[in-house]
Amino acid sequence: MEEALRIFLAEFGFQVEQVERTFARLEERWKKAQGLKGQEIVESMAYWLHNLYCAFEDTFKLVAGFFENRVGPSERYHIELLRRMLVGIEGLRPPLLSEESFQVLDELRGFRHVFRHAYSYGLEEEKVKELAARVLDAKEGIMRDIEGFREALIEEAS
Repeated sequence: MEEALRIFLAEFGFQVEQVERTFARLEERWKKAQGLKGQEIVESMAYWLHNLYCAFEDTFKLVAGFFENRVGPSERYHIELLRRMLVGIEGLRPPLLSEESFQVLDELRGFRHVFRHAYSYGLEEEKVKELAARVLDAKEGIMRDIEGFREALIEEAS
């Protein structure tokens, strides 16, 4: 396996650990929120949902930067980056995400935008809880996609 790929896999592994830690924090908030109501719980879950998407996006930037040598700025940067993870690039890399994972992460991406720009209005408690439930339900599949991507890279390099 060439040195550049070894370095990428080490950085990728570190970033995946960040995703897993953020999932763990969201799961903690989810457990605390069961049966409770209140803006404080909602804001905490919303914060960790936001951070989770940011951790995923950092992972996507790492992949795109290594394999495609660029992550270009554009008005639609966030959705373009996420879509890029859905497709494999022949001769370069396999897809990182399945369609199911893409759908959940796209919803999370949209929430991240709302969270960042929700200055003048509050977050809706039920919507935040519903999104957290969907994201946590999808965790196993998303992490399986990520591990499959890593394994495919190692297999191709062997």
